Amino acid sequence: MCDGRTPTPEELPSCYEGTDWSGCTLQQFMDCPYNLANNRQVRMLADLSLVGCYNMSFIPEKKRAQILLESAKKNLKDMAFFGLTEFQRKTQYLFERTFNLKFIRPFMQYNSTRAAGVDVDNDTILRIEELNDLDMQLYDYAKDLFQQRYQYKRQLDRMEQRIKNREERRMHRSNEEFPQEEVEEQGRLPTEDYMSHIIEKW
Repeated sequence: MCDGRTPTPEELPSCYEGTDWSGCTLQQFMDCPYNLANNRQVRMLADLSLVGCYNMSFIPEKKRAQILLESAKKNLKDMAFFGLTEFQRKTQYLFERTFNLKFIRPFMQYNSTRAAGVDVDNDTILRIEELNDLDMQLYDYAKDLFQQRYQYKRQLDRMEQRIKNREERRMHRSNEEFPQEEVEEQGRLPTEDYMSHIIEKW
């Protein structure tokens, strides 16, 4: 959906015959110029109405791509939180610090996926990267922004810990300077009987 409607068949022709991609080869998948898998992350994050939704004649292709990428970057930056799959522990840390929540168990880092078992030649990998150039640029931006946010939260944590340690040392020194009895005496409030005795004498 974009601007309240779905694209017309003229704007977004089908890449396959039938109801789905069944029977299509990877080459056929890559060859379709209307394949919504290409640069999907940018498209999902960007404001498509800025480029006339799916009307490709609305704006030149190169300018369209740049507008979509900048829109996706802005929207990602404006999000309170986002994570990266390959940094599970850092993602958990950022989520917990951002929303003041604590997960029961630590996130697990799995670096092997089903896709890792597929053997793809170099030319095909280069073609996939070319088709997803905007997503590749968005990922580089996201990774940098993610690391900046992580480092910022870590610095805040270290600063808060230093302040806490300083306060604890100050309290410890205060307790050493005054015996515990005196500290307790200083902090003890007058009892009701004592106060009424003072009032009567007055």
